[in-house]
Amino acid sequence: MRNIALAVEAVLFTLIVPGAIWYWIPRHALGTWSGGFPPPWTAWHIGALVPLTMGAGVYLRCLWDFAARGRGIPSPVDHPRRLVVTGLYRYVRNPMYVGALLVLLGEAVFFRSVSGLLYALGWFAIIHFVVLLYEEPYLRHRFGHDYERYVRAVHRWLPGRPYTSGD
Repeated sequence: MRNIALAVEAVLFTLIVPGAIWYWIPRHALGTWSGGFPPPWTAWHIGALVPLTMGAGVYLRCLWDFAARGRGIPSPVDHPRRLVVTGLYRYVRNPMYVGALLVLLGEAVFFRSVSGLLYALGWFAIIHFVVLLYEEPYLRHRFGHDYERYVRAVHRWLPGRPYTSGD
């Protein structure tokens, strides 16, 4: 029953949070997406598919790891019960945010939108402070020494050597 609940939570979370960040806000606040997909496609559009696809793939893999390994979702409603240090989390502490940023940058390129680029950079600045002021202190409190060891071994934003927990 928990697996079904996690799947439903993951889908709902994705529709609400990344859906707002990647679609609703850019469409309504920035005017991107409002005209649909621009025909004909150019090299800009094809090039934008690289970060868009990579970002979406990173997000989905991280969502899977949160549910399968952490037994939760990336939401305060149902935080993971275990510290997730597998998959992409072996290389960077916040791969889901990196994936989301790639999607936003891909959208900015796809729509050739300066406002989209500024939105992506502003979003990332906000996320950086959320990570520093809320997420990392919360994780330190919740997972203690295990999280401290992980922080010492894995970079916050840039991928590095794979983490080994010593287990």
